[in-house]
Amino acid sequence: MRRHDEPKVSSVDMCSGLRLLASVLMVAALSACAQSSIVKPASLAASRSASPEIDRTHTAVITKKHSPFANSKEVAQEVRDTSYGIASFYADSSETASGEKVNSGELTAAHRTLPFGTRLRVTDVATGRSVTVRVNDRGPFVPGRIVDVSSSAAETLGIVGRGVAKVKLDVIQ
Repeated sequence: MRRHDEPKVSSVDMCSGLRLLASVLMVAALSACAQSSIVKPASLAASRSASPEIDRTHTAVITKKHSPFANSKEVAQEVRDTSYGIASFYADSSETASGEKVNSGELTAAHRTLPFGTRLRVTDVATGRSVTVRVNDRGPFVPGRIVDVSSSAAETLGIVGRGVAKVKLDVIQ
């Protein structure tokens, strides 16, 4: 039995409340979708330029797609001489994007945009060990990584056990 001092809740009030709740949830979901999925440190957000193509403070991020035979002058204008990011190493495959056969003893690397033949100095930020590699392949295709080095280059850097390392890339030539 209901007491006389309890308020009545009508079905109209319930429907209005549920509609309001559904509206609030929909607005929250849409606003979450509208936000960028890239999380930037506050120090980067304030110093970034209006161009989304290159993050000039940490890594070279190119949003344009390039063919494997990209024009060297175009790429040189878009990529800085020094960048930072995560490096990994790749297992042997039969052929690279440049058409070369893979030689596990060579100091080579895969980069998404640099022209084939570009020489890079890859330095492990944590240990200071470095190696000079030649770009002859495309990749890496894992978000957040900027270079894949050959297994012999990974051994020189000392990253075989860890699999990945934070590195500094310097374009040599």
